[in-house]
Amino acid sequence: MKKNTLFLSMLLAAMSLNAQVASITSPDGKLKVNVDVKAGKPVYEVLYDGKQMLDESPLGFIADNGDFTQGITFVGKGEARFEFDYDLRASKTSKVHVNANQLAVQMKNADGNAFDVDFRVSNNDIAFRYRIPNHPSRANGKKFSIRIMKEATGFDLPAGTTTFLTPQSDAMIGWKGTKPSYEEGYSYDAPMNRRSQYRHGYTFPCLFHVGGATEEAQDAWVLISETGVDSRYCASRLSDMKGDGLYTLEFPMPEENNGNGTIEPAFALPGATPWRTITVGTSLKPIVETTVPWDWVEPRYETTHDYKYGKGTWSWIVWQDNSINYDDQVKYIKLAKDMSFSYVLIDNWWDTYIGKDKMTQLVKYAQSQGVDVFLWYSSSGWWNDIEQGPINIMSDPIQRKRYMSWMQEIGVKGIKVDFFGGDKQETMRHYEEILFEADRHGIMVIFHGCTIPRGWERMYPNYVGSEAVLASENIYFSQGAADKEAKDAATHPFIRNTIGCMEFGGCFMNRHLNRGNTGGNIRKTTDCHELATCVLFQNPIQNFAITPENLPTEATKHMLPTEKGAPAPPISMDFLRHVPTTWDETIFIDGYPGKYCVLARRHGNTWYIAGNNATGQTLTLTLHLPMLKKGDLATLYSDNIKNREPQQTPLKVKNPQAVTITMADQGGFVIIK
Repeated sequence: MKKNTLFLSMLLAAMSLNAQVASITSPDGKLKVNVDVKAGKPVYEVLYDGKQMLDESPLGFIADNGDFTQGITFVGKGEARFEFDYDLRASKTSKVHVNANQLAVQMKNADGNAFDVDFRVSNNDIAFRYRIPNHPSRANGKKFSIRIMKEATGFDLPAGTTTFLTPQSDAMIGWKGTKPSYEEGYSYDAPMNRRSQYRHGYTFPCLFHVGGATEEAQDAWVLISETGVDSRYCASRLSDMKGDGLYTLEFPMPEENNGNGTIEPAFALPGATPWRTITVGTSLKPIVETTVPWDWVEPRYETTHDYKYGKGTWSWIVWQDNSINYDDQVKYIKLAKDMSFSYVLIDNWWDTYIGKDKMTQLVKYAQSQGVDVFLWYSSSGWWNDIEQGPINIMSDPIQRKRYMSWMQEIGVKGIKVDFFGGDKQETMRHYEEILFEADRHGIMVIFHGCTIPRGWERMYPNYVGSEAVLASENIYFSQGAADKEAKDAATHPFIRNTIGCMEFGGCFMNRHLNRGNTGGNIRKTTDCHELATCVLFQNPIQNFAITPENLPTEATKHMLPTEKGAPAPPISMDFLRHVPTTWDETIFIDGYPGKYCVLARRHGNTWYIAGNNATGQTLTLTLHLPMLKKGDLATLYSDNIKNREPQQTPLKVKNPQAVTITMADQGGFVIIK
């Protein structure tokens, strides 16, 4: 952690049992957390600008050595102030300044065993965790480990709140038994009392619209998630609503990971749980721009490698399994070279249809063209029924090391590891082992069929991104998914992508989603919508869904864009050649989940302002763009409203506080300045 300043003023004071309320406010004084013990049960509440964001919500846990949810008494409190800066190479902003206040509440249970609840509060964010010292053991010594059987941690939303949530699926269902994989759909402004689809609650992150159901209530937003999860704990989710607005933290289901591993995490003492995070605001701006997933985590290991981010081609997404052969991969390497992309991703079955010997030759060919290679692997061999190879490599530490050494030797730069088994501590350890072993060999890692990242961009230097979303493959497989692509794209910047990198694998340029651009599902979005997603979706390596037929040949160069088999408009392909994949700053401009989204992202000195439209009709917006100045000359990529084709025009900024943009339905725009 790079710290410019760190102010610690620990003010330890004994508290009488008659004055048990402890409070902490944000540096600007608007966000407040009150912590109390009522009838022996620890609770907290959250207010913003005097308005209730969370009603009294439960704290505590049950462990193998006692109950820490009832019979609780206050012992004391400590206060501190944190102010520091850190670098964040692979997310929504590259330089982060943190200014926060801490409240550490010391409590003990009926057996006299102590624990602390740490709250760190910045202007729109709260992070809290349980910190546990050594406890007396049953053998009159010290207890040096603990098993957490259940957490009482809860989040009680005010009446009238509506929800934007995605359900946790059953375990061991879906294709080849690969769920849960964080690939379910979202509800929009749903009532809190609606049960989740599978009756297992909801995966993080969870977005709530406080007062969303009543016009007279306050209009505010709450985003709940967690961060800092690694090999020392399991990942969690929210339950279905219990009672009036209460959601509680839930551990993984026993069936996950094919029944292997416990659902209760254990760790050495002294130790701490991961951070649970709450972001609040009276608009969606602090939700979209939050950095709380990374503010309180630390790197798990140092690296000696300088990892390079960029764009890649990916044959599987449109050409599918039949393209995993030497000749087709040469075509995609040439496409990457023509597009000035850095990478090609070679997907499942390469071990069967190309083989290690030919892969060595293919990697050398790619490098001769200025292109580096990512290779696909299955995560396992026993927690699903996947047969696509390579299997039984990443789950076997001996084989994993052998393959990592081989990949380093031939120059492979990254891997995509797919089809994980759930959220148990055992699975979190598997993620970490893959990342650490890969870093020893200079290899970056993408995860698919997986959980969300939880601070991993900062914790693991070779981590690139995770899918954990209903991603681009569904647009290829289902016309229904293609029909609602714009709605999904107007959702992810507000929820999934707020808390971490999202490896979506999109930006289709084919109008017809099959090899040859002549059949299959029909893309309903405009080209400018697809271009906008390159900015709206954040991942430091973007594997785009373009195909060789998107570039013109002698046979296709005179075809109209609407004809089957036609190449993509040069305007669109030129944009893809130059759009970056890393950002130095992100600003929310306008939008509403599932309807439309406008974001501004800065790369170096260049701003990319992008938006999309899923309202069902042509949308005209008047935008306040503070990063522009009166008289600026920018470049606008926009929809031709008559024929829906992309157009590139100069944009003279007359008033940066009122820039008018019109998008076709399922369309989009990008301004570059």
